[in-house]
Amino acid sequence: MSYREDKRLALTATELSGLTGEALKAKAREVLAMGMHGLCFSPYEEGQKPGEHISESQIRRRMALMQPCTKWIRSFSCTEGNEKIPGIAKEFGIKTMVGAWLGDDPEINKEEVDNLILLAKEGLVDIAAVGNEVLLRGDLTEEELLGFIHKVKSAVPDLPVGYVDAYYEFVDHPRITEACDVILANCYPFWEGCHLDYSILYMKDMFQRALRAGNGKKVIVSETGWPSEGSSTNGAHPSFENFLKYFINTQKWAAEDEIEVFYFSSFDESWKVGAEGDVGAFWGLWDKDEKLKF
Repeated sequence: MSYREDKRLALTATELSGLTGEALKAKAREVLAMGMHGLCFSPYEEGQKPGEHISESQIRRRMALMQPCTKWIRSFSCTEGNEKIPGIAKEFGIKTMVGAWLGDDPEINKEEVDNLILLAKEGLVDIAAVGNEVLLRGDLTEEELLGFIHKVKSAVPDLPVGYVDAYYEFVDHPRITEACDVILANCYPFWEGCHLDYSILYMKDMFQRALRAGNGKKVIVSETGWPSEGSSTNGAHPSFENFLKYFINTQKWAAEDEIEVFYFSSFDESWKVGAEGDVGAFWGLWDKDEKLKF
C-alpha cells in the first residue's frame, strides 16, 4: 500500500454523500475560508445588465466581500465601468485576469482592446484575456481573433496573453492555441449534461484535453461552476445540494492537483436568464442581494 491520506481524491462526489443540510453548508464555509485561486467577478446588481454603466461603489462593495476568499479575480470587459475593476482589485491586494469583451461590433472591439492595453501598461493586469467564447458564439473569424491577440501581445510583450473559450475550441483551433501564452479553458460538466457524481472526473478529462492541445503550455480553468436552481440539462441537475457539492469537490481537486481555477461565479446575476434560461440567474456563491448562500 503506497498512498498518503491527503492525496486521496475520489473520482466521484461520494465522499460527501453522507452530508446534507447544515453539515454540507458548514463544509462549504470551511472550504471557502481556506481560500481559492480565483473567482469570476460578477459586477451587475439586480436590474442591471451588460450595456449599462457600473459604478465604482458597487465594484468596491463586492470586492470587499470577495477579498478574504480569493487570490485572483477575473473581469470580462474593459468598458462601461468595468475598466475600474482591475485598479480596485489591486487596492484590495488581489491579482487580476482582465478580459476584453469581443463581439460583432468593430467599434466596441477596438475600445475594449485599447482599454485592455492601457490597463496593462499601467501595471493593473496580471493576465490579459483577449475575448471570451468568441469562436463558440461565432462572433469573429479565427483570423479576426488572431489579429486582436497579436495586437495585445505586441503592445505588452512581457505580459501573459491568452484567450478564453470552451476547452474543445483549443483542440479545434490550433492556430489560436499556438498564439496564446496561456490556455484559458472553460470547463462545464453541467452544460454537457454530466451527472454530479461524475462531474469532477469529467472536468479532469476536459482539462487534460486542453493540456494536450496546448502542447506544454500552462492551462488555467477560466470558468467552472454549478447552478443552485433551475432546469436540468440531461443528467445534470441544479439544486442547492449539488451546487455545494460541486463547489467543495472542485476546490478539493484544484488544491490537490495544483490546478488554477477561476470559479464561476461570485454573485447571482438575474440578467443571465436571457442567454442561459432559468439556470442563468443562479451560478453565484453570493445571491443577487450579496448574501452568501451558505
